[in-house]
Amino acid sequence: MAGALTRWDPFAEIADLRGRFDRMLDETGSGRRAWMPAIDLVRDDGNLVLKADMPGIKPEEVKIEVEDGVLTVSGEHDESTEEKGDNYLRRERRFGSFSRSVVLPAGVDAGDIQATTHDGVLEVKIPLPQGSKKATIEVKSSE
Repeated sequence: MAGALTRWDPFAEIADLRGRFDRMLDETGSGRRAWMPAIDLVRDDGNLVLKADMPGIKPEEVKIEVEDGVLTVSGEHDESTEEKGDNYLRRERRFGSFSRSVVLPAGVDAGDIQATTHDGVLEVKIPLPQGSKKATIEVKSSE
């Protein structure tokens, strides 16, 4: 039987090249990778609610600060357990430092902000100032 035809996928080669490039950069650095947790920011019942995906991150590894009207969620996660005898072919579990910042509306009182975590999701509740109301603006034609 003749050899089988194989379909060429140029994007697979690009993905492989990117993986090699990322590993090269990891090896030249300190070995610690920076990552950014995915966040959602919604307005809910007079509050801004920030939700950030942080699976495996302990509350004591998270730092939340407000400075000059900017809320910053940051921290560092370290995979401290050593697994001897395991030969990794690929390791994608996250470790290293992380940081996300959000500009807050004027008048937010940092002392009223509350943060909780549940099932790997950090929730930061930011009470909006009383003067902060939703308004609908009518668009008028200038003609």
